Amino acid sequence: MGIKDNRKDLFVNIGQSEIEIALQEEGSLVEFHRETTSNEFAVGDIYLARVKKILPGLNAAFVDVGHEKDAFLHYLDLGPRIKTISKFVKNRLQSNSKFKNLDTLNYENEISKNGNIKEILSVNQIILVQIMKESISTKGPRVTGEISLAGRFIVLIPFSDQIMISQKIKNEKERIRLKEIIRKFKPKNIGVIIRTIAENQREEELKVDLQNVLERWNQTIVNISGIKFPKKVASELNRITSLIRDLFNDTFDSIYINDEESYN
Repeated sequence: MGIKDNRKDLFVNIGQSEIEIALQEEGSLVEFHRETTSNEFAVGDIYLARVKKILPGLNAAFVDVGHEKDAFLHYLDLGPRIKTISKFVKNRLQSNSKFKNLDTLNYENEISKNGNIKEILSVNQIILVQIMKESISTKGPRVTGEISLAGRFIVLIPFSDQIMISQKIKNEKERIRLKEIIRKFKPKNIGVIIRTIAENQREEELKVDLQNVLERWNQTIVNISGIKFPKKVASELNRITSLIRDLFNDTFDSIYINDEESYN
């Protein structure tokens, strides 16, 4: 029996080394994704990394995240709040019982876009970075100092206080409504990007998504500890979960998946 018209369905095929995800509308393929299933140094993973070498000529640094090849961090990828984040990390490592949230954190001045990396980082410094590009061929991963955690409806931006919203949401009343909901529930010094898929979602749905991502961030803070570095402190959701999170919405009728463990 074929799939009837007017349906939207998501098909997930789990292989040994890759995942295939297909979106079908009214019986026709409209979108297809193929992803490798390696979870090592995946985009979105967050590490406590050690600065290995400053590269003044490139205005960049090599940092050790545990990969066989050092990760590359350019000055422009440090993010404007790198001094604040570095202070938070240093305080967490020196006093594990304190600095459990960002509510009372005093911000440092943002760095200049035209600055010099050797004035910001030093060799052996422990910094918080996130994988932004996985390793390829002879190159290690590329990392950023701008940390974010994605949920289904929102993206959490620690060490910020801004509420931003997708430009694809055009209705001004809806934009105001969404911002007011997020403002009601988000903690101080936590920024939020409201994703396009959040449009017309109920307050409770947005609240739950925000709380779930906040729990992941709070666990990340707990993991910023110890004396052995580099250290992974947060993992991006596995590829199946993250892809379905980004692609699936309430307009779909079904998900078909060939792997019972992943389904559960």
